[in-house]
Amino acid sequence: MGNTRRVSPAEAKQLLDEGYTYVDVRTEEEFHACHPRGALNVPTALSSPTGTRPNGDFVELMRRLFGEEGKIVLGCATGQRSLRAAGMLEAAGFHQVIDQRAGLEGARNPFGRLEEPGWRAVGLPVASGVDEGCYDAVKRRESQA
Repeated sequence: MGNTRRVSPAEAKQLLDEGYTYVDVRTEEEFHACHPRGALNVPTALSSPTGTRPNGDFVELMRRLFGEEGKIVLGCATGQRSLRAAGMLEAAGFHQVIDQRAGLEGARNPFGRLEEPGWRAVGLPVASGVDEGCYDAVKRRESQA
C-alpha cells in the first residue's frame, strides 16, 4: 500500500474522463444508497445476518473484469477500504490501480475532523438505487463475457 497513487475526487473524475473505471468497494447496501454515477460495485465485504464477511471473490472478479493492466480508480466512503483494496490488487499483480483518497463522504483525521471533502461534497455526479453498476449486474456481465 505504500506505493499506491492516491488522488482527490477531482483528479479521479479527470482519470475517469481519460478512460479509467471507478470501482466502489463498499457494500451493496451502501452502493445502492448513493454512489458516483457510472461506478461499478465490487465490494470487498458482503453483508450477512451477523454483519459483514470478506468477499473471497474480490480479487479474482477484478482480474476477470479488468485484467492486471486495467485502469481502475477505487473508492469507498472515506478512502480507508479503497486503500486496503488497492493494496490487495497491487499484491495480486495489478499495475494501474489508483485510490480516490477522500471517498464519497470525505477523508477524516483520527479525531473525526474532515480533512478533505469527498466525491459528493465537491459536487461530482452521484446516483442511487439499483443500476447497471450494481454488484449483481457486474457479476452477470462478467459471467456472460
